[in-house]
Amino acid sequence: MERKIVKFLEHWQIDENRKPLVIYGGKQVGKTYTVLKFGEENFSNVVYVDANDNKELIETLKKQNTIDGIINSLSDITKETIEKNITLVVIDNVNDVEIVDTIKTIGKFKNEYHVILITSLRENLSKFKGIELQFKSMLPMDFEEYLTALGKEELIEFIKSSFKNNSKMPFHKVAMEYYNSYMKTGGMPEAVDLSIRDENQLLLNSVFDKIIDSYKKEISLQENLIDIYRSNEVYNSISQQLTKSNKKFQYGLIKDGGRSKEYENALNFLHNNGFIYKCYKLTEVVSPISNYKDKDCFKVYLNDTGLLYKNLKINHNIFETDENIRQVLYENSVAVSLFSSGYNLFYYQSDGKAFIDFVIQTRTGRIIPIELVPYSKTKSKALSVYINKYKPSEAIRITQDNFCIKKGVRYIPIYATFCLTDLV
Repeated sequence: MERKIVKFLEHWQIDENRKPLVIYGGKQVGKTYTVLKFGEENFSNVVYVDANDNKELIETLKKQNTIDGIINSLSDITKETIEKNITLVVIDNVNDVEIVDTIKTIGKFKNEYHVILITSLRENLSKFKGIELQFKSMLPMDFEEYLTALGKEELIEFIKSSFKNNSKMPFHKVAMEYYNSYMKTGGMPEAVDLSIRDENQLLLNSVFDKIIDSYKKEISLQENLIDIYRSNEVYNSISQQLTKSNKKFQYGLIKDGGRSKEYENALNFLHNNGFIYKCYKLTEVVSPISNYKDKDCFKVYLNDTGLLYKNLKINHNIFETDENIRQVLYENSVAVSLFSSGYNLFYYQSDGKAFIDFVIQTRTGRIIPIELVPYSKTKSKALSVYINKYKPSEAIRITQDNFCIKKGVRYIPIYATFCLTDLV
């Protein structure tokens, strides 16, 4: 499956000022597969080392303080020849700072070696930081990558063209059908691959069970046993949190009498490592909006809508007939899409309870409200209240209908949210 990160890897490969690259992202998003496939297609050979519980690797590398010493040590461990410019070295499952500190030596000097480190826990970055390294995140597949996997590149171009020109998309119904299928699989590559070959939901659920098990193993790496237990409690409560009318995260839904102080560490761990995404309420819509987030008031989304579909325990008929459930999945999917596009997640609620699902700020500083409108809801006062108060240069409604502009508001079909990465 072709992933967008490959273009980044191609530039990294030929960059004369290249440094060792750290690729980070959650379990099962396709990091190792993508890197190894890239290596096979662009290098003469790939040298792979699994750093998980690899004491030999740690002990050997920490004795080295020169590039030649590091390369020779990796060659001895793997019994492989590592050559300049034609070998890709991949060190997977990196959690030990000793390994990274040694690899930094390669990044201190201009050289002709290609080294990629892969880690799942984003919190590791606070230990791995340094100008001797480059960093790149990898997330589950977005809808564009999903369509690419299906071989629907022409449909992607129609969507992008309609987004750019604010024009009707001629294959709107087809795109919605594919998007609804994407809701059930999400962006985990194994789930997408299985859905292409076999639409059996029971088999798909078995893939999701395996992914959730891998999450639990990552969660169990925390030192504090109570935080492990509470992290699992929080994760298991997300689907219930999202199905209630008030989406604000409520500790009492984790357990009766649950309090923020009990679950603060667990929530931070899950958020910092990409298991969940927090969407903070804005106290005021003023640039930069990150300065006006209410740290105690937030919504929480799962990092993959396919996992949410599974955790909601629904089937095709429920998805097709229950608009509330479908809206829950759509909202989670929009949150994932916005995060994947590089936006921090915020929402707005006025004193009069006018509720805007998302508010984003572009790289040029524009603040854009985004309202997700259910299919049966033809009008919404919330966005009008926001527009009258803040006079935004652009406002977006995400719907299940085709592209259009009404009264200065830009209407975008939900399948085109991946295009929001192009906003400036």
